[in-house]
This record gives sequence, structure tokens and C-alpha cells, in this order.
Amino acid sequence: MFSGPSNTAGTIDTPFFIIVGTCVVLLSLITFLIILFLVKYHKKRNPHPAEVKEHRVLEIVWTVIPIMIVLGLFYVGWADFDYLRTPPEDAMPVAVVGRKWSWEFEYENGKKSDVLRVPVGKPVKLVLTATDVLHSFYLPAFRIKEDTVPGMKTHLWFTANETGTYDIFCTEYCGVGHSHMISKLLVMPAGEFDTWYRAEKAAAPGERGAQLLQSKGCLGCHSTDGTRKIGPTFKGKYGEKTVVITGGKKREVIIDEGYLRKSLIEPNADIVEGYPAAMPVIPLTEEELNEIVEYLKSLR
Repeated sequence: MFSGPSNTAGTIDTPFFIIVGTCVVLLSLITFLIILFLVKYHKKRNPHPAEVKEHRVLEIVWTVIPIMIVLGLFYVGWADFDYLRTPPEDAMPVAVVGRKWSWEFEYENGKKSDVLRVPVGKPVKLVLTATDVLHSFYLPAFRIKEDTVPGMKTHLWFTANETGTYDIFCTEYCGVGHSHMISKLLVMPAGEFDTWYRAEKAAAPGERGAQLLQSKGCLGCHSTDGTRKIGPTFKGKYGEKTVVITGGKKREVIIDEGYLRKSLIEPNADIVEGYPAAMPVIPLTEEELNEIVEYLKSLR
């Protein structure tokens, strides 16, 4: 009945408006009858109460019709729910990982991205999980939402009908950076997506470190342009002095390579004064650690 940027948008909107429309009609009818009876059977018009006997036909009508309405609404909801929970066999799988405070998307060929890219007209199955706490993947334009749970896999599927860019949010409160846990869905023409999917671009010097900061969720709390966020900015900090809280005591340190490494491995050992101890421990390989440190050193 309704269309939208995806198959799921129309699938959700149709029962929504059917249910809301039914409720509005019933509310209007019931309200009208209440007012009618208040006026028609007011004490002034009926000073002597009448004896009301049972009316079997009326009782059957007001029992059967509501049951039929409820069952009809149940069917409308259940049919679409079943459709939304049964992805096509040829759907393209994409692994979605939620972490404080970012999303990561991994494709069958091992390609990873912080933006969800999909081809238009192709069914896509999202296999969701989380690494730390509960998150909730929400794509409002497509009317789909599903929790991501550590140690458990959940799933969603959709087919995008229109190219464009759509917002992705987390709707399960997951800590101080919850409001920054935002990503994008980029729906691309099939040929353009295929080119991106198969491309093997070598990362430029420093680019790998920047990609890791994004994919690991670091930029949800830190900036690279001097903007103040939940955590201190990365810009222009290397080689400077800063005041940290270590074991409840203030001390001044120089932001050198050793400090950067320790802050990445033990994020709550030295807390920069004026900022909360909110950074989670993020697993990093030695190679990833080196890439990030080198990139942070370059942010003058």
C-alpha cells in the first residue's frame, strides 16, 4: 500500500496506518455513541428508568465484531513480522559490530568500513553483534531496528529501492558517548558498488591509522581537528605537556610515544584532567597500535 526507500519501509508503514486508522475510527464511533446516549437517555428526558432486558443478538454482535477486528489486526501485524524475519536465500550478508561508540561493517570478502554501503535493488542481510555492552542498530528511514548483544548474533534484512544516504543510530543507551554512535547507509548503483567492493586500494602513509581510529570507535569521543568532545582532541598534542590524574593524584606528563602507547593499552591509567574515565579497553594488535601511534604523532 505504501512505498518508501526500502521494502521494509512500506511493510512497516502499511500495518501502522491500518492499525492507527482502525483505532481512530473506533475511537470516533465510541465517542459519538457515548455522547449520543448521554443526550438521548439523560434523566431530564427519561425521568422514569426503563427496565432493560437482555438482547442476545446485540451481545453476539458486540462480541463477534471486536474479536474479528482484533484477529484482523493481529494478522496484519503477524504477516509483516514473518516477512521481515525471513531474509531471501540470495541476500548479501554483512557483519555489523557495535562497540563504544561506533559501528563497523564487514563484507564477505573481508572488506571493512565504518559506513554501510549496499547496492540498490539487492537484498542485504545484516548479522549483528556487539563487543562490549548492548547497542541497538536503528535505520529510521527503512523502519528497522534490532539490538546488538555481546556473545549473540541477531539479524535484519532489507532491500534498498532508492540510491541515497541514510542515517544510522544507536537507540540503546550505552554510555557517555551514546549520542555520538552515528553512521551512514550509502545506497549505491549496482555497478558503482561492485567497483568499490572489488577495489583493493593501498592505504597511503598515515591513512591506515586514521581508518583504525574511525573503525575502532575512537573518533566518537576524540577529534582530529581540535574540537572538544567527551575526550581530549588528538590534534597538536604530541610533544606537549598535559596534566593527568594517576591513582588519584595529579601529575604533569609529556605526550610522547610511550604515553600514547600506554593510553591506548591502559586507557584509564592516566586520566587527562577535566575529562571522565570513560574510555573502554580496545583490543589492538601490535601492528594496529603502531599505525595509530604514528598517525597521532603526525597530527600537528
